[in-house]
Amino acid sequence: MKLRLLLLSLVLVAGYSCKTEPKSSLADYQGEENYSVIISETKVGYLKANTSGDTINIDYDYKNNGRGPTMKETIVLNAKGYPVNWQVSGNTTFGNAVNEQFSLEGGEASWTDATGSGSASVDAPQIYVNQFGSPYTAVLAARLLMDAPENTLSVLPAGNLTLTKMEDLTVPNASGEGELALTTYALSGAEMNPSYFIMDENKAFFAAISPRYIVIRDGYEAEEKGLRELAENYSAERYEKLQKEYANNYNKKVRIKNVKVFDPKTLSLTDPVSVVVEGEKIAAIEAADATGEDEVVIEGNGGTLVPGLYEMHAHTGDNGALLNILAGVTSFRDMGNNTEVLSNLIEKINSGVLAGPRVTRLGFIEGKSPYSSNNGILVESEEEALAAVDTYDSLGFYGVKLYNSMNGDWAPAIVKKAHDQGLFVTGHVPAFSNANDMLRAGYDEMTHINQTMLGWVLEPDEDTRTLLRLTAMKRFPELDLNSDKVQETMDLFVANKTAMDPTLAIHERLMLSRNGEVTPGALDYVDHMPPNEQRSLKVALAQIADEEEDKAYRDAYDKIVETLQLMKDKGILIVAGTDLGGAFNLHRELELYNQQLGYTPAEVLKLASYDMAQYLGHESLGSIEPGKLADFFLVPGNPVEDIKAIKTIAMVSRGGTFYYPSDVYPAFGITPFTEKPEVTE
Repeated sequence: MKLRLLLLSLVLVAGYSCKTEPKSSLADYQGEENYSVIISETKVGYLKANTSGDTINIDYDYKNNGRGPTMKETIVLNAKGYPVNWQVSGNTTFGNAVNEQFSLEGGEASWTDATGSGSASVDAPQIYVNQFGSPYTAVLAARLLMDAPENTLSVLPAGNLTLTKMEDLTVPNASGEGELALTTYALSGAEMNPSYFIMDENKAFFAAISPRYIVIRDGYEAEEKGLRELAENYSAERYEKLQKEYANNYNKKVRIKNVKVFDPKTLSLTDPVSVVVEGEKIAAIEAADATGEDEVVIEGNGGTLVPGLYEMHAHTGDNGALLNILAGVTSFRDMGNNTEVLSNLIEKINSGVLAGPRVTRLGFIEGKSPYSSNNGILVESEEEALAAVDTYDSLGFYGVKLYNSMNGDWAPAIVKKAHDQGLFVTGHVPAFSNANDMLRAGYDEMTHINQTMLGWVLEPDEDTRTLLRLTAMKRFPELDLNSDKVQETMDLFVANKTAMDPTLAIHERLMLSRNGEVTPGALDYVDHMPPNEQRSLKVALAQIADEEEDKAYRDAYDKIVETLQLMKDKGILIVAGTDLGGAFNLHRELELYNQQLGYTPAEVLKLASYDMAQYLGHESLGSIEPGKLADFFLVPGNPVEDIKAIKTIAMVSRGGTFYYPSDVYPAFGITPFTEKPEVTE
């Protein structure tokens, strides 16, 4: 589930002096330009830009998985090509209304976005980073950054932006004659990760690229796969450099001295000990003051070692892999991905080229429809769905995940075939089915708590392939959890021993976030984030029309919590995943289980480490014991007393490779949460 536009969009603020004149003028870019939006090789939308005189009008719209942004953008530029008036309107992916505005009058720049209003006195060129505009406007920034000292300029609301040339390349002209010269660039500094785009030899916009998403000039759609692979390579190269700089492989024994170890079997901390790692495994647990020869010693200072955490609802990408390691998340369950991209990423992680969690793969099976999520294998018949099971089995996947557009009538046959082949089955509730149908079909686990609860409030002909599967949650407050229909579903969960992957943190984000307010799950870390990441954490996902709707969503979230409490009381296994990328969001998921579902901090830690290792059959993970893989992290505090202690991590070991978050976070523009422990080599 994507919570933001995939590429940075920029608008420039006019200044009063510029050391060098732009190398081109707006007159060079008059007329209409058309682009296709493509996700996983499927066209899902368009971008149209029309420049007439001093005005650029942009129409940007795409839909994947039944949702996506719809934006219209107007930019008025002065004679030097700087915007003096700009506005964008429409709706975000999850339906939040957009009415963002910028203007420059005299020496004052002012803007209004979803977080509120701001202003600045402008006496030199600056770049304003907008929230909701299209990728097209990146070229406006690039043309100025090309002439800036070190290709860097300060930006509004805060920070700096840098343009980096990646490489020159050519593609065949759409006319079939000759070649088009292109240059790829990275924009960095506004967010934690760079965004990548392409300009032609005339500095006109050609494409915005990421490993899964691309906006590309009409007529050049055949080039999209190769250009997406470029983005994948650029991102991988960045993280390979970070791995070389910050991964510590000591090639000798490592002793973490004077620490208490969380024992998931006793739900308590041990007395102070020292933990010795040799190679990728835990070699010994000895006295706190024990010493050895030719060892690296990491001073634990009486802190706590916690087994590595599992993010059980991940969609793996290299952008989040290292950030998860730094957050103590050493294992992922991938719930659907591009098979080729994921295989390459896993290979790099396993070989040590990239930092990242251990990945357990689920194969994504989706039906073909106008609302398809263009991911995994899309099928049009039961036979094709059964063949998809064989494909994932042959590739060594752990199991399969069924999705919204697939025909629910096929589920029993798919589940039987998967189980006969030893594969796990989970998923959404296909449209026009309900949770009871999937439970009777034999799902091992249900994904997203709203998917189960919608069966209690929807009519049979209502279509959950659309945003209805989110907006219909406003009906939850009227639910009677003691009613026969609710209890029937609960009984099926219990009888079938089906687990629940609720992704509670994403429901909190969806239902409790409000424009201008820090989303509740980010309160403990927002101040550590780069300025524009902080800004993004103050935006609602859903459209909240009025006080009545505000109350409906808040009450619906409470009903979700009440439902999960009921499930927990009935002994239904709750599986900890976020669908938000893990890392800080997994910390929030676990915190919610403690605060709202009644788990103790120790029970939460056990659930997210030892229990998930057992659930997935990972006998060498989940606890800190001699002979097991050295996946754990060090916190200064006591997470058995306060689960928030896991948010302050001083050191992480992933298979005997050591990372110190305080060293790495500044590379992402993040202020560290604690100091690096003393290390003696």
